[in-house]
Amino acid sequence: MNLLPFLAAAWILLVGLYGLVTSRNLVHAVGCLAVAQSSTYVLLLAVGYRRGATAPVFADLPVGSPVVDPVVQALALTDVVVGAAVTALLLALVIQLQKRHGTVDPQNLTELRG
Repeated sequence: MNLLPFLAAAWILLVGLYGLVTSRNLVHAVGCLAVAQSSTYVLLLAVGYRRGATAPVFADLPVGSPVVDPVVQALALTDVVVGAAVTALLLALVIQLQKRHGTVDPQNLTELRG
């Protein structure tokens, strides 16, 4: 088991979270959230990787050949689709905030404070 992909996923997550916490622009914050979410791609690929294994298409494979787990691949693909949808939704909300309040700086959105 190789530890490097897990460390890379943790590093990508930390970089995204750091950018999210220090962001003064909502568009930048959405981008940082997308970066943090992309660490799950690396994590899922690390979990599903098997050295020497092939895609689980059993048409031409001899019996007993190692194959990768197709569930992890499906989860990674679902993760990409959900991530793109969430990013698009958040960017649409940022556009509406810009139209309504004239700023994308979270510190200047005083009308939203409770």
